[in-house]
Amino acid sequence: MKIALIDGSPKINNSASSVLLEELKYFLVQGKIDVIEMRLHISMVSEEIIKQLKSADIWIFAFPLYVDGIPGHLLSCLIQIEKRINDICKKYTKNVYSIVNCGFYEGEQTKPALQILENWCFKVQLNWCGGVGVGGGGSLAMLDDMRNGRGPRAPIDKTLKYFAEKIMKKEIQENQYVSVGMPRFMYQLCAQIGWRQLIRKNGGKIKDLGRKF
Repeated sequence: MKIALIDGSPKINNSASSVLLEELKYFLVQGKIDVIEMRLHISMVSEEIIKQLKSADIWIFAFPLYVDGIPGHLLSCLIQIEKRINDICKKYTKNVYSIVNCGFYEGEQTKPALQILENWCFKVQLNWCGGVGVGGGGSLAMLDDMRNGRGPRAPIDKTLKYFAEKIMKKEIQENQYVSVGMPRFMYQLCAQIGWRQLIRKNGGKIKDLGRKF
């Protein structure tokens, strides 16, 4: 069995999607599963990507929530894949899973995006097998490693471990939703501090955060 981990974040480095895929990969590799890592950072699917998609039995898309949906560049990629689907799935269809993260505290906010991907799978006759929606994605790249079973990332670690077990068994699961393991008010406070640090770093002023255009 070969699994394609597809990073659909527009961010090339240090994205929450890459953090989540790296953690999922850890559990899959522990199960001695062959993993292919793929990146769809731009709105173009290369022939190399098509070749890798053909060779994988399972596709796992990871991407951030954009306006309650899928990022525009990734939608473009899905359209391109759809046009080649008969060639890609010539011998057998694929199982599709997904991890969607969002900056909102509540993981349930990702539900529409998971439904969009599920509908796409139905349209192109792929097997939709479920996904995970992760809240608090904006903090993941700044928190400690998840695998120690402690700290704010521990609930996500537990969910991904269960998810990996389902994937390795090729089982369908109901969509699961999980949030970073800290109180909502603390997550909001950290986000506010982060925005202030970022705007100073880029030469702006804190008061500019409230500007309307």
